[in-house]
Amino acid sequence: MMHHDLIAEIEAQTVALLHEHGLASPPQLKVITEHPANKEHGDYSTNIAMLLARHLHKPPMQIAVSLKERMEKSGSIQRLFSQIVVAQPGFLNFYVDWQEWASQEFHTAKPLKDSMTRKKVLVEHTSINPNKAAHIGHLRNSVIGDSLSRMLRQAGYQVEVHNYIDDLGNQLADTVVGILHTRTEQPYERFGDFCWDTYAKVNQIYQVNPSLVEERSVVLHALEAGHSNLAWVGALVAERIVREQLEEMKHFGIGYDVLVWESSIVREGFWDTAFKLLQQTGMFHKVTEGKLTGCWVLKHSSDSADPIEGSDYQADKVLVRSNGILTYTAKDIAYHLWKFGILENDFVYKKWETGLWSTAPVGSKKAIGRADMVINVIDHRQQYPQAMVKLALEVLGYEKQANQLKHVSYGVVSLSPDTAAGLGIDISDGKSSYAMSGRQGIGIKVADLLDHMEIVIDAKRSRKAGISSKSIAAAAIRYYLLKYHLQTEVILDIQQATEVTGNSGVYVLYAYTRANSILDKAKREPHVQGIAWQLDADKLEESEYKLLRHLAYWPETLDNAITQLAPSVICQYAFELAALFNHFYGTCPVLKGTVELISHRLWITQAYKETLHQVLQILGLPTPNRM
Repeated sequence: MMHHDLIAEIEAQTVALLHEHGLASPPQLKVITEHPANKEHGDYSTNIAMLLARHLHKPPMQIAVSLKERMEKSGSIQRLFSQIVVAQPGFLNFYVDWQEWASQEFHTAKPLKDSMTRKKVLVEHTSINPNKAAHIGHLRNSVIGDSLSRMLRQAGYQVEVHNYIDDLGNQLADTVVGILHTRTEQPYERFGDFCWDTYAKVNQIYQVNPSLVEERSVVLHALEAGHSNLAWVGALVAERIVREQLEEMKHFGIGYDVLVWESSIVREGFWDTAFKLLQQTGMFHKVTEGKLTGCWVLKHSSDSADPIEGSDYQADKVLVRSNGILTYTAKDIAYHLWKFGILENDFVYKKWETGLWSTAPVGSKKAIGRADMVINVIDHRQQYPQAMVKLALEVLGYEKQANQLKHVSYGVVSLSPDTAAGLGIDISDGKSSYAMSGRQGIGIKVADLLDHMEIVIDAKRSRKAGISSKSIAAAAIRYYLLKYHLQTEVILDIQQATEVTGNSGVYVLYAYTRANSILDKAKREPHVQGIAWQLDADKLEESEYKLLRHLAYWPETLDNAITQLAPSVICQYAFELAALFNHFYGTCPVLKGTVELISHRLWITQAYKETLHQVLQILGLPTPNRM
């Protein structure tokens, strides 16, 4: 990677210069490069000389000149950069040798070669309660997790994707209670839609008939014990819902390697082993007095074991309730000990479908789990439970694993006032957004949004060649959910979500198919056939230079996105790349001019197509020849 080579060379010469003066490299000293806005200042720039000034007690310009001379003498980056220039007040500016860059094909991202890429990364995402149809908030989780998995695979990591199925939770129990104690006469196209309404109905009934809440406890105990009539009803509901949810995710190019059922964690005795391990620490004990008498609690650092009155955060420390029911956090701790290969217990698996395994009561052993790094995609509201899992690892002495547990937190999806009003929600309070609520039956289901978007796309297409309107619709929704910064609350507005211009998935797809169209036409044009496509760096016009520059930045953009675990970085890159290509297309006719000029511009077009192809694949978007 060109950027890596540049950073490595600057670091090497910086260390050598410090060593020459009898100094060690300060730990806080970090080489940072920038992309100058003005091309007169080069393609990369660093202020390292100014940072070294206070250590070497010399003027930044003098240090910059010394570093430049060292790099020129070394010659290790001369093949990539045609010129190194020192500029006031001490910048080092680097100018890419575009002819050499083109010959080395630096515009596509290659897997990294360092030892990190041999690590196994376990990514858990989606993990929707199996009690009703998925809504658009669930889909944001899924597209983030899927894109992270694609990013890591591209970088060379061994990635294993898990979908955790909470088939012992309150939500499934509520749906089972609803099926047994509410009445429905209307037809439903999908079981998930029926359960959506049933779940909302039973939560309304709880308000007027609190005694029915006791039925939930009965069902919860039955689900955990297994084998009873109630347990079978719960299992059948969960399996049917999961199958529908997985089919919905396929429309968005989302897949998994493993389904992990919470019942399997209990059945295989994961918690029993984790419980014994925690008992050996001084941070886990049974409360003998007060509000939490009979509960097993994990202390947070040196805090008191007793919870702060009314604090949800403190309540999350409870791992086993006084009635013996495990909290979600308890099972999650046991699950993560397994993820890192710490527990001796293991699952057995059966094939769910091609390429997908599921934990099961009876099955075969598989080389699944035992990860070096674990990434959990869970919304920001679960930050404290995730911290408790990390704490449990630390308490048990697994500091290395705790440091490799990453929580990718993201903002929830809510509804804009107009969208909320369209669903019949009272917006007279004038709030800027309205939360979705499964208990109230408020939200936009994934299938419904996809159907609506397909109609919008179909109406706006002048031609129906190429991929289907449903595929374009799925890509548009996926891009819409990915383009926001992770911590941003996505306020879903149906009108905005269905836009096909501006920073949208449809805009990027059209920019990709435009390049395909040009390249296909070139193969048919008599005056173009047979000529070799090659860059001529001496012929670069402004729009060509800007496009090449952005292409050159792709590998490091992907690297930055992986470091930050942020797919939105790639969305922004994709949009800017598409815009630069459209400007190039508008100002530089690709198939007109001399043979040499056509050859030059076809090379640029091909390089752009290859880069955007890789970008789209990582974002999980299609790469169609035509739209």
